[in-house]
Formats: sequence, C-alpha cells, structure tokens
Amino acid sequence: MTFELPDLQYGYDALEPHIDALTMEIHHTKHHNAYTNNLNAAIEANGLGGKTIDELLSENIDIAAVRNNGGGWWNHCQFWEAMSPSGGGTPSGELAVAIDSSFGSFDEFKSIFHNAAMTRFGSGWAWLGVKDGELCVCSSPNQDNPLMDGFCNPILGLDVWEHAYYKMYGPGRATYIDAWWNVVDWNEVSRRFSNCR
Repeated sequence: MTFELPDLQYGYDALEPHIDALTMEIHHTKHHNAYTNNLNAAIEANGLGGKTIDELLSENIDIAAVRNNGGGWWNHCQFWEAMSPSGGGTPSGELAVAIDSSFGSFDEFKSIFHNAAMTRFGSGWAWLGVKDGELCVCSSPNQDNPLMDGFCNPILGLDVWEHAYYKMYGPGRATYIDAWWNVVDWNEVSRRFSNCR
C-alpha cells in the first residue's frame, strides 16, 4: 500500500486569523509531505507493503522509520480533518454529554487539554481519546500517538511541534492553543466519537 499526502478540504488561508496561511502551507506541503514520502520508503525498505496504517503503527513501532513517519502521516491526517473554517464553538449531542460526564464541564475539559498540551516537553501532541468507553486526555512525544501503545482511541489531536505555530505565535504555545479552539470541527470529532462507541 502506498500512502499519499491528502488534499486539504479548505484553502491554506481558510483558518485565518487563527492559523496563518504560510504556516498551513509549509506544514502541509513540507512537513506532512516529508512524513508521507519517508513512510513509503520505510515500508519498501522493510518489506511491509499491503499493510494498513493501523497495522503498521500497532505491529511495527520498533522500526524507528515506520514509527516516526507513520505516526507523522496518521497524526497530521487526523489533525487537518478535525479543523474547519466554520469550526469553533462547543460540541453538542452525545459528545457534549460525555465531556460533561468525564470532565465536569466543557471549560474544565479545555483546561485539562490545555495543560496536557503545555506540559508536553519539546515536540509532540495532545489528545482527546476514548478509553474503555470513557473520554480521556493524554499527550505523546514526537510523532507518537495513543494507538501505538493501545492506551486509547484518539478522536482529537493538537500538534504542539513548533512548526505548527512558531511563524505566527513565536514561542507562544499557549496563545496558539487558545486560538486553535476556534477552528476545531466538533461535527468531525463527534463523528469519530460515535464510531468508538
């Protein structure tokens, strides 16, 4: 199986003023594209053709090139899909109920998620996931994700590598996190949540 760089469902400038067009373009065409190309090379070099990304990440994480580039490919695919120019606001329906049940309120969830993103030392991701039918928040280093160790099924991830925000926010990771909530596509996150139930 050959993996491809997915097209975005919106323009590079569509998430402004929250995420700038130059960051989006570089992030997609350079960083995500490199993970895609390097993943395909790692698959070929290790005779792993024909496997799905879930199989690659769960069965071959001891191969650094597969772990790093497969994680980078998967993480970014879900990242782009969970953002929208019409995003923001608050979730509704079953997801809203589950957030209140697991965290007490949407604001408390955002605070816990913010803390996970801020305390991830260096580069990595913050995640909202489903574990044993309940919502949880965690983080992972580099291009790892919770699928790799079976910790949870991630339904929303935030990239906190500096390349995701530094051109617009400099070292202001907290400001970037606050701005990102304005583009989260809660309909997509709700769909993912429903698929985990």
